[in-house]
Amino acid sequence: MDNYTSDSSDSDSNGKVLDFAYLLLDTNKVEENLDELGKDSGKIEDVEIIILHHNQLSTLPRNIAKFSNVQVLDISNNGLRELPDVFESWQLTTLIAKNNCLKNESLPKAFTVSSTLRELNLSGNLFEQFPEQLYDLNSLKYLYLGGNRIKTIPKNIWKLNCLQILSMGGNQLAEVPSTLGRLKQLHALVLCDNIIESLPSNIANLHNLKSLLLHKNKLRTLPPEIVALKNLTELSLRDNPLIVRFVSNIRHNTASLKELSARVIKLHHIEVETGDVPATLLNYLSSAHHCVNPNCRGVFFNNRVEHVKFVDFCGKYRIPLLQYLCSAKCVTEGEEDLRPARPYMMKKVLLG
Repeated sequence: MDNYTSDSSDSDSNGKVLDFAYLLLDTNKVEENLDELGKDSGKIEDVEIIILHHNQLSTLPRNIAKFSNVQVLDISNNGLRELPDVFESWQLTTLIAKNNCLKNESLPKAFTVSSTLRELNLSGNLFEQFPEQLYDLNSLKYLYLGGNRIKTIPKNIWKLNCLQILSMGGNQLAEVPSTLGRLKQLHALVLCDNIIESLPSNIANLHNLKSLLLHKNKLRTLPPEIVALKNLTELSLRDNPLIVRFVSNIRHNTASLKELSARVIKLHHIEVETGDVPATLLNYLSSAHHCVNPNCRGVFFNNRVEHVKFVDFCGKYRIPLLQYLCSAKCVTEGEEDLRPARPYMMKKVLLG
């Protein structure tokens, strides 16, 4: 939500957008401009969006509070060191204050826009702790705190139970509290570029989660419960010990000649009888299973799948999720047509 454009540096044709972006104005100069516009009470009431990004503000001009009908305020890329509470009479829905110099003590003691604020972007600042004031924003849907110095996600994160996007990549997070699993409305969870070593098992409670970005952490395992995230379509895992070890295993533990031969025979439907191939290979063929996905022609073998901690996608792809995704455990006993026990599959897994 950085790009609000208008035909004039002051306002658009209908007066709803007040745009001072990229003018390198300091606080005093912006205040002067707002005073000039404030002489027309009609203009004040019309303004719904104020854009002040890429200026040289040290703090917000106090007279900005006169524009009480503002819904969107973008004050990104300024060098702001404090954020006074000037929003008491506003119905603000979006506040974008990314790429400034804000710290925990820079925020007002309380946000008086808590009943209306839906989106808050404080990424690229100097926060060392999760701002406690945010707990008052009980209608918040989109929260961006990436690129700060935050060390912990507080246990009280569950209070923000309307969140649909929580972005905290590029911080110093070492763990994820189990209470995060109570954010049932989450669609996207961004935790990349941290030092997280594990995830709580109840992350599986985030049934609406579609995107989970975990790259550049210190993950060595994933909770088995992750397969319960049936709406998850994107999982980014690159640059974790989990993946480094997995890739190394592929390079140094290639499939045996027996397994490669068996896969070729099964994938190409080659008929073999006793005497055509070694007895060990013939016996091995009997342990083969076709993927439970009817659209997949892959084949897997029990003794291959059950002994790796990563998914073997029918001998075609190997993905570090679980050994259950495409193994014999997908098949319910007595299923003759081998239809999928689960109608969903991971659509996108980013390993590199």
